[in-house]
Amino acid sequence: MSMINSLRAAVRPGRRRTDAYDPLHPGHPISAVVDCAVYQHGKRAGEACSPREAARLVKLFQQEDTGSFSWIGLHEPTEAEFEGIAQRFGLHPLAVEDAVHAHQRPKVERYDDVLFAVFKTIRYVDHDQLTPTSEVVETGELMVFAGRDFVITVRHGGHSSLHELRHRLEADADGSGLLAKGPAAVLHAIADQVVDNYLLVADRLQTDVDEIEFDVFANKGGRGADVGRVYQLKREVLEFKRAVTPLLRPMQLLSDPLQRLVDPDIQKYFRDVADHLARVTEQVHGFDELLNSLLQANLAQVSVAQNEDMRKITAWAAIFAVPTMITGIYGMNFDYMPELHHKYGYPLVLGSVLVICVGMYRGFRRNGWL
Repeated sequence: MSMINSLRAAVRPGRRRTDAYDPLHPGHPISAVVDCAVYQHGKRAGEACSPREAARLVKLFQQEDTGSFSWIGLHEPTEAEFEGIAQRFGLHPLAVEDAVHAHQRPKVERYDDVLFAVFKTIRYVDHDQLTPTSEVVETGELMVFAGRDFVITVRHGGHSSLHELRHRLEADADGSGLLAKGPAAVLHAIADQVVDNYLLVADRLQTDVDEIEFDVFANKGGRGADVGRVYQLKREVLEFKRAVTPLLRPMQLLSDPLQRLVDPDIQKYFRDVADHLARVTEQVHGFDELLNSLLQANLAQVSVAQNEDMRKITAWAAIFAVPTMITGIYGMNFDYMPELHHKYGYPLVLGSVLVICVGMYRGFRRNGWL
């Protein structure tokens, strides 16, 4: 693990910050810290500070009142980078392991008085034309530790930055902003942004699904669309489905009045997030079922086209069998065969072959074989 950590640190030299330090080892920079600040009554208290300083300021402010908390943002921290913060804020080792190593299933868990949430972030990848190798959605992960006086966010992946969200919440400083509600409000804001991105991606995926549906049922000689494109889009939809479906139940639980770690004023906001998530879940399940039907329809079209080809081949083989049989009979060179020595025998046989072949051709055309 130390070798992996060293390699990760080597490829991220440009992200090291001089304003963030290991809370247990002052003077040692933490490259993973993106932003760290203390909020008092919904307003940011001072500029960015180290996690250690943030914890100290929160304790100082809480001697006067309880309306302050810290928000620490991290991006792909290593075990060494996260160890000090985890110890200072008393994070559970299992949650810390999930946050560092990522690749977790979306969930919300409770460890004593700390909520640990895992979100799958989704980004739609623009493409001019869907191909059997196109990447349609790109996934990342976002973990949130929400305690009584702190929020720690851990982000994996190059998209879904929380920078704009943080500034948007800080700009709402009229006294009624969500930041005044504490860490649970930050958790809601993050969940709301993630689900809103789901809605945008679902709308973009709808266009791709409609395009595939049109191609499958377009008039292309019964061949349908390229099955590779349909299967690739289905794989991307399944990736989206794995991000959305497991999160619905946790969001509903956060809006439950029995959930003591969430302010009752914030629970109604979580209900709104759960409603939006339910809509996305229905859309994604609809995409999956529709793509299953399109795959079956495409395979059925291929099967029908093959049957059409076999009928045409059989019809032409039957037509060519007539002259083959007749010429084969008259090629046996027997002395006593009818019409061999007749003056009009040759044209009569050719005419008979032609009439039979034309009659068979018209019969096959009338029955839809040709």
